[in-house]
Amino acid sequence: MTTPNRYTNGHYLAENPTWHAEDSPWKAAQIAKLLDKHRLNPQRIVEVGCGAGEVLMQLQKRFPQAEFTGWEISPQALALAQTRVQPGLSFCQGDFISAGEAGNDLLLVLDVFEHVEDYFAFLRGLKGKATYTLFHIPLDLSAQAVLRGLLLSWRNQIGHLHYFTRELALAALQETGFEVLDAVYTTYAIDRPAPTLKARLGRWPRRLAFALQPDLAAKTLGGFCLLVLAR
Repeated sequence: MTTPNRYTNGHYLAENPTWHAEDSPWKAAQIAKLLDKHRLNPQRIVEVGCGAGEVLMQLQKRFPQAEFTGWEISPQALALAQTRVQPGLSFCQGDFISAGEAGNDLLLVLDVFEHVEDYFAFLRGLKGKATYTLFHIPLDLSAQAVLRGLLLSWRNQIGHLHYFTRELALAALQETGFEVLDAVYTTYAIDRPAPTLKARLGRWPRRLAFALQPDLAAKTLGGFCLLVLAR
């Protein structure tokens, strides 16, 4: 797969020195909740684009009997992940699509394919590698993001090359051969710690709008993601 140099030359680490590990406990909780909802107890779990590896470390607490493997193209992220190696949890550097084995119970693809230049080819390459695939997809494309000119800043800072609404994200999965079993919003902009008073106050319009009309809140105010279970 074609991958931007920013993930292998140290540029992304310079812009994001934690590789977003602070968000991992929250992500792991959302994943565990959805797996519990569908009564899934996967024993062989692989994360594609695992970053610092903290999501897998958190999930290992929930599924202690499972075997976890993280794949990552970035040597800088892999160095962070290697500090988390323990029995049942390992990491590999490389392209999972070309080098990873099939026969897994669950693939995790969390906040990944919006970074990939040819995301259709990437998604097709994941097919057949696991019984289930779980995606977490930022819904960046909102009226507020467009009006405030946020998309370009996200492109430059965190490397998002593609922007999705709920409908566009689901269409991309279906068009690349996935059967969507469930799709739920995650409320990162509401749940995350707010560092300033302005940020804390800004959560209330989203909270109210989401309670009344989730789809409209996502399309207008933004700040939401989609967690999708597929096969």
